[in-house]
Amino acid sequence: MKHVFLTLILATAAAAQTHPTILRAARLLDVESGQMLAPGEILVEGDKITAAGSTVNHPADAETIDLGDTTLVPGLIDAHVHLFLHPGAEDLQTVQESVPQRTILAVTAAKADLMAGFTAERDMGTEGAGSADTAVRNAINKGLIPGPRLRISGNAVDILGGHEDANNFNPEQHVLSNATYANNADDLIRVIRQQFKEGADFIKIYETGRDSTAGGHFSTPYQYTEAELTAAVKEAARVGKVVAVHATGEPGTLYAARAGVVSIDHGNQLSDETMRIMKEKHIFVVPTFTITERSAGYRMHVEEFKKQIAAGVLVAMGSDVGPFPHGTQAREFTLMVQNGLSALGAIQAGTLNAAELLGWKGKIGALKAGYFADIVAVPGDPLKDITVLEHVRFVMKDGVVYRKD
Repeated sequence: MKHVFLTLILATAAAAQTHPTILRAARLLDVESGQMLAPGEILVEGDKITAAGSTVNHPADAETIDLGDTTLVPGLIDAHVHLFLHPGAEDLQTVQESVPQRTILAVTAAKADLMAGFTAERDMGTEGAGSADTAVRNAINKGLIPGPRLRISGNAVDILGGHEDANNFNPEQHVLSNATYANNADDLIRVIRQQFKEGADFIKIYETGRDSTAGGHFSTPYQYTEAELTAAVKEAARVGKVVAVHATGEPGTLYAARAGVVSIDHGNQLSDETMRIMKEKHIFVVPTFTITERSAGYRMHVEEFKKQIAAGVLVAMGSDVGPFPHGTQAREFTLMVQNGLSALGAIQAGTLNAAELLGWKGKIGALKAGYFADIVAVPGDPLKDITVLEHVRFVMKDGVVYRKD
């Protein structure tokens, strides 16, 4: 099917238009209630939704876009992406590719994700490209390039010899780490302040790794103590920001929960106590199934995820896209449903929940008056077939149409 991808010039012109737009489709999903409205209409004025329902007011000067047998849903949100990674050896990308080269690739990745319906994302570390994601985010915000709304972390933070350090290279070559070193609480505070100075919206810390499985037993060393993570969370909170962690298992996941991080990403193994604290403190788990679908520990992760659902842990959609092709990460919705979430629960994880995790609650993640006009259309009914989210046909962000098949 031929895709119509609007150019920057057309997108800029569309953003400047003042006439209202009505989107009409066979269905509209209210993600808060789970109600499927038929038909569905949305009135967009400027960059905001002004009405949504089975029918809306039709201003005389409105343009109507009829999307036929599709379902209107909020723009999708991926809470764990790596714009600066692409398929191939991750450690060699830092060694072989310059930061300018990787930034160009990140720009193309941002566009691919937007065209796949992801109108907002959280970039979980540039993997050695420093604060280059600041430039990508700012260029998107200024309308210079197409891409999702971004929350960025800059370089992630790691200990010497930790999960993302260049541990398997000849030490005489002095290969740089893919993260920024911080070996104690004082280092963490210094690094966090530097990251914020360079434009980071939040801090991403590697709390566990590397993982190993022996005799069916999963283990992963922690990298920071509870006290060190608490110092990091307090420093971020001082300026109204948050800390997210890569953490796959105990005791690192427990330390992170006690410290009050905003999300535990991966979360392959969470103890009952960790889950209790996460539920109490409103900490999200971001399971990232797509990146581990073919790994040896996948089945264990699935069983653990079912326990997390039963315990009432909040789930946000995050795919870890980058090591697999950008624009294909809607498979995460399919895997979450396969692994125990309802279709509505998975959609909420990638809309309402992810919006809250990114700090945009009440602004994106639902089709409601006053929300930004981040809207996608998919064929069929996603409550009956979640895989339709992998086949987006229409993308609007900020009231601008970027894709219409």
